[in-house]
Amino acid sequence: MTTAPLRPGEWVDHATALDDIPGDRYRMEIPTERYVASDFVTLERDAIWMKVWQVVGRADELTKTGDWKQYRIFDQSYLVVRGKDDKIRAFYNVCQHRAHELVKGSGQAKVLTCPYHAWTYHADGRLRTARGSENLPSFNKDEFCLKPVRVETMANFVFVNLDPEAPPLTVQSGALESEIRGYCPEIDNLVLARVMTYDIEGNWKNSVDNFLECYHCHVAHSDFCDLVDMDSYRSICHDIYSSHCGRSSHRASKAYEYSGDVRAQKFGSWLLWPNLSIEVFPGAPNVNIFHHVPIGPEKTRHVFEFYMESGTPTPEQEDAIRYIDEVLQAEDITLVESVQRGLHSKGYNQGRFIVDEGRTDKSEHAVHHFHGLVVDALKRYGGA
Repeated sequence: MTTAPLRPGEWVDHATALDDIPGDRYRMEIPTERYVASDFVTLERDAIWMKVWQVVGRADELTKTGDWKQYRIFDQSYLVVRGKDDKIRAFYNVCQHRAHELVKGSGQAKVLTCPYHAWTYHADGRLRTARGSENLPSFNKDEFCLKPVRVETMANFVFVNLDPEAPPLTVQSGALESEIRGYCPEIDNLVLARVMTYDIEGNWKNSVDNFLECYHCHVAHSDFCDLVDMDSYRSICHDIYSSHCGRSSHRASKAYEYSGDVRAQKFGSWLLWPNLSIEVFPGAPNVNIFHHVPIGPEKTRHVFEFYMESGTPTPEQEDAIRYIDEVLQAEDITLVESVQRGLHSKGYNQGRFIVDEGRTDKSEHAVHHFHGLVVDALKRYGGA
């Protein structure tokens, strides 16, 4: 007998479950093969990645007119640039002449110049010059402007979306920015202090699943449970994000020592659909963003960016980075890669969620919420 799916507010604040999933309502919603099948990558590319908001950096990376930064997701490359009017815009990173990519990496220039045939563009996307076009009476510059991409800023981070019909990020993300600022009011003044990258053998959804629950924390993260008071840890789900927050246990924990006022004793963690983790750890003002980037059906790149008050971390902050790098991340990579191998087992099909009304560290309702977002995206695209 099939039990009715979760309703909004039952175990989570917002969740969507499939009506046609067999078994009880807490059964895992994403079939196992969708964590391993190569042909599913293309479906997710079109149904998810071409339609979601993706962070590309900080607004203060683009401080001057003509500052630009390039970004790529799958086969789509785009750039963000600050114009003369101080507005940040985004465009597909492709010249309108013969499709050569305009820029790579980041930089600053008065005009954007294609390295192939030297067509140039203003920072607002208008075609500035096209060599030889002055001899073509029918040539209309307005027909060859750069193609725009949706762009928004939130908490001083710049986001883009390739879907022109996507709802605004500020509407979809609700109270997320105010929650983050509550844990780190200094966020606008933080600077990038460190970047760390890891390539892991696991599907990106497997990686996000692991991030979204602390049911495994007492078992696999003893130092984290010494740092964060698990009795205070709660996970709350909203429209396209979930929060996972608590207070610290000890200033001199086994993880790392830290100083600061009462606010510095808070731990804040959020997942913004589909793959951006945002964290505020106990200690001096900090924000860490963690990208779960799909690079294959069973490969994910973890990109950690540490934002602090100075580009040079203090000894205390170096200790916190060391803990995240050498302990917490190492433990999570081991877990995710073991699960990925287990997903190939003929002895496993689809598991089930452990949930509780208190939304405590033992509850996996946030994983259920994430699965619902994946399934909803695929159903809207027609591929569920």
